[in-house]
Amino acid sequence: MRFSVFLLALLWAPLIAEAQETRTPSHCIALADNIDGATFVHKASYDVQVAPETVRIHYIAHASFLIRTTGGLNMVTDFTGFVGNVPMIPDVVTMNHAHETHWTAFPDPAIPHVLPGWGEFGEGISHRLDLGEVLVRNVSTDIRSQWSGVEEDGNSVFVFEVAGLCIGHLGHLHHEPNAEQYAAIGRLDVVMAAVDGGMTVDLPTMMRIVSRLKSSIVIPMHWFGEYTLDAFLTGMREEFQVVEVGGPSLDVSLDRLPARPTIMVLRPEWLREETE
Repeated sequence: MRFSVFLLALLWAPLIAEAQETRTPSHCIALADNIDGATFVHKASYDVQVAPETVRIHYIAHASFLIRTTGGLNMVTDFTGFVGNVPMIPDVVTMNHAHETHWTAFPDPAIPHVLPGWGEFGEGISHRLDLGEVLVRNVSTDIRSQWSGVEEDGNSVFVFEVAGLCIGHLGHLHHEPNAEQYAAIGRLDVVMAAVDGGMTVDLPTMMRIVSRLKSSIVIPMHWFGEYTLDAFLTGMREEFQVVEVGGPSLDVSLDRLPARPTIMVLRPEWLREETE
């Protein structure tokens, strides 16, 4: 038995090492002020092959996004149990429990990695999931609680380090991160930010957060109508250019990040078999 285990370890070691070396190093914690890049970001359907060193982002609904890698890993943020009429089982789902529209108590047991953004009440949780092609980690933040006023560390900002990019999902953020949390999050190339203006943080606070994160691409989410979306876009136009993508998906790569910080407006759409 010991010999068999030893033999398996020898066989698996090179594969594990190779997997861990497939991820292009990211710069999430780097202090660079900007990243040079072209002004082109490609729109794409969620289920076609992703180009090398590229990430596909598809806005599903509300605060749920599909993040798809070149190697075919599918990760869904703020997973509610439903993504559309497709048989896909995500490889990773993240959840936050500020509201039932950001999590499910019954994720499909076939999902390999279910990452809740909370732990025991007030204790938070820590994730650092390394799948070789992607590293998924979280930074805990507080949320308002109907029982005690505040649930410390009850929410998480999730960061996906993949293809040299740092992609952050702010979740149901209820306060501006403190200095320690900003440092832990790092500089994000792409950030999904809730812009409802009330249920999460107010718009001036979210605008300040987005500016502080120095993101090249900002994707608004958690907006309940054109009025709140337009209010955010209007407040950010001096600092960011605004691009109406015209669909739910786009492809992002490190060498094609826009030279000027850009808000990419995606229109949510459930995943569908017939999507091209």
